[in-house]
Amino acid sequence: MHAQIDEASVIKANSQFWEQMLAMHLDHLPVAQEFCVEAGHLCASVRLSGQWTGRIEVRLTDKLAVTATAAMLMQPPEAVVEADALDATKEIANMIAGTIKSALPRPCQMTVPESNVEATCYCGPPQTDDSLSVAFRHPDGDLMVRVLEQSFLQ
Repeated sequence: MHAQIDEASVIKANSQFWEQMLAMHLDHLPVAQEFCVEAGHLCASVRLSGQWTGRIEVRLTDKLAVTATAAMLMQPPEAVVEADALDATKEIANMIAGTIKSALPRPCQMTVPESNVEATCYCGPPQTDDSLSVAFRHPDGDLMVRVLEQSFLQ
């Protein structure tokens, strides 16, 4: 990665959101090889442009998305519907990306997040020249935050 984004900054941004906003703790999951999430996981992404151009993705298991959504909406998990979970996943990506954005060179603009339920599994390496993936674990499922620089997106 060419920007000053490292694993520690992603861990900090992630824990800042989960612990301060939802009072939930996720453990950093050291990943030596590929990190995988099953089909049916939720994915949200935000594009950034300016001095640094790229995308920040958040991928989380369906069960963790439901738990987080229930906490955000202050309702029981069984009341959470897919549309709510997709909206909550967008907010998770938005908050984490916003924190990471603050460490990027200025100017830097951020798009409105997009989210979807992935029909296929996703496996990816923890780091390449143009990307960084950091994984986390909660009793209700796993989460991955992935930062991709523009050269990877082309």
